Amino acid sequence: MSDARVAAVPVQECGERLVDVRRDSSLLVDERKWQDSSGAFAYLRHGVLERLLEAQAQLPRGVRLLFVEGYRPPSLQRHYFDEYAAQLRAGHPDWSVEQVRSAASRYVSPPEIAPHSAGAAVDLTLADADGRELDMGTRMNATPEESAGACYTQAENISEQARSHRDVLGAALATAGLVNYPTEWWHWSYGDRYWALMTAADAAPYGPKELDSV
Repeated sequence: MSDARVAAVPVQECGERLVDVRRDSSLLVDERKWQDSSGAFAYLRHGVLERLLEAQAQLPRGVRLLFVEGYRPPSLQRHYFDEYAAQLRAGHPDWSVEQVRSAASRYVSPPEIAPHSAGAAVDLTLADADGRELDMGTRMNATPEESAGACYTQAENISEQARSHRDVLGAALATAGLVNYPTEWWHWSYGDRYWALMTAADAAPYGPKELDSV
């Protein structure tokens, strides 16, 4: 996400509303990311939610999407980015500011271009019919350091079963029009700057948005 090409993509905000997926869909929602009374984590742009429902309809019988986090207020995104950058800086005191920023961006999007703050990104996984998470090779939000790179979508150091589950998730979401950020198997987006770059769109229809402007 630190690539200058992402930041260079223009945003032509379409004004589409954020919706609460707990009320406006049949998605299975995990509340581990609930941090405040607004329930911001459960919001997405309406167009992204529609595509998730399309993806869910394509999954094998007995498998469901498990929604974990969608919208992230810009202030929270800044906190996440700065916290991780500080950890990297402490572990690599010889790194330059740009090296720290680039490494941090593998795991947390820079606040000014973050897909989550546009309501365009979702962190999700697969679950069985009873809501139990399937083996995806790492826990969600595992860092590259702790997982030895197994958090990368195409990582080879995971089991065949985990690879199969990632392939199922990826096929359904890609067919519905979402794109994956390759260092995080769980992170998919539609309509943000990164999506626009990956799909050669002229502009991103979703830019950073405050929840109180819903």
